[in-house]
Amino acid sequence: MVKRLSELGLLTHEPYRGATLTAEGRHEAVRVIRRHRLIEAYLVGFLGYTWDSVHQEAERLEHAVSDELVERMAVALGHPTVDPHGDPIPDADGAVARPKLTPLADVPAGNNAEIRRVDTSDAERLRYLAGAGLVLGARVRVLEREPFSGPITLEVSGRSQVLAHDLAKLVYCAI
Repeated sequence: MVKRLSELGLLTHEPYRGATLTAEGRHEAVRVIRRHRLIEAYLVGFLGYTWDSVHQEAERLEHAVSDELVERMAVALGHPTVDPHGDPIPDADGAVARPKLTPLADVPAGNNAEIRRVDTSDAERLRYLAGAGLVLGARVRVLEREPFSGPITLEVSGRSQVLAHDLAKLVYCAI
């Protein structure tokens, strides 16, 4: 695959040194990311998929649908800036907005935060987070943080919720 991508001018490869995307390769990678994330947003927004089931379906569709269909999805969605997991969607020119977010694992005790992004496509983890009320837009308050990467106790929708540190590292917030 590396050889083929190199022949297509999408990356440069130096044996035993690694591979680097070319400008054209970066452009193509951003285009595929845009397609994938818009498809996810469309499937959730219009077809009733949940955030834990949408990734695999978008993987199957991202190379099959036309550019025109993807752009019509963007229009129908009102040109969203994030996908259902909060990942930024590159605009049509490839620009990506990257807001400053803090991992929930790093939010100090006593602080409030709003969940803006979840950095996993693992369906089981997404279902767990949703069941705990830890979805995009949820407001949380960090009540306690155990030392040595221990669990974090949160208040979510008026109830206490304990979250493992490793899982809290995947949840990004605006403070």
